[in-house]
Amino acid sequence: MADENQSTTHFGFQDVPEHEKAGRVQGVFSSVASKYDVMNDAMSLGIHRLWKDAMMDWLAPRPGQKLLDVAGGTGDISFRFLKRAGRGHATVLDLTEPMLIEGRKRAEANAMSDSLDWVVGDAMNLPFENNTFDVYTISFGIRNVTRPQEALNEAFRVLRPGGRLMVLEFSQIPNEMMQKVYDLYSFNIIPRLGQAIANDRDSYQYLVESIRKFPDQDTFLGMVRQAGFENAKYRNLSMGIACLHSGWKI
Repeated sequence: MADENQSTTHFGFQDVPEHEKAGRVQGVFSSVASKYDVMNDAMSLGIHRLWKDAMMDWLAPRPGQKLLDVAGGTGDISFRFLKRAGRGHATVLDLTEPMLIEGRKRAEANAMSDSLDWVVGDAMNLPFENNTFDVYTISFGIRNVTRPQEALNEAFRVLRPGGRLMVLEFSQIPNEMMQKVYDLYSFNIIPRLGQAIANDRDSYQYLVESIRKFPDQDTFLGMVRQAGFENAKYRNLSMGIACLHSGWKI
């Protein structure tokens, strides 16, 4: 039970002291790191690849841009970005070192090694100077951050004027009946897939619960604007199962 004097946050459907969340999230992703890409395919029936392609379509990477990919884990977004840009640089930052280790093992990491950095770090306290990057992405990661508003504030700080924020995250389906059907799938099937594929039911139970605790599209859009981003807007993917939020540092 959390001390009454401590600030608390959610870890899935549990309330925990804020200072505990990062460690618990690290535990989840350390546990699933080696199976993370396989599980993403199983959980989304491969659709996460289309969502990430849609993210790149809207982002439209340009040659020479510098990307910071936060919660970048196994490098999916950075690899896509560099291929689209033709030339550029990507820094993959993640709180969990085993995820970065898995990313470095991928064939793309070897082919693009001159254009990639891998950094262990915290989204709420980025180890970079102000006005450093052209693009900031975070894909299926911001819901795991203890205080997402602080992560957005940090994104604004490290982006150069004219820089672009792009967030890809699970969201809410506007249709109540469709949301109920999706919830049935999520809570009944995904933890079982986690047990079967990664021998880890609890971590995937947390991932499902964390999606339900994340703010809806319009609430999160307000948070993007609060961080200072302008021309902020969002696009639903697959009826709102996932959502892309975009903003500019003007």
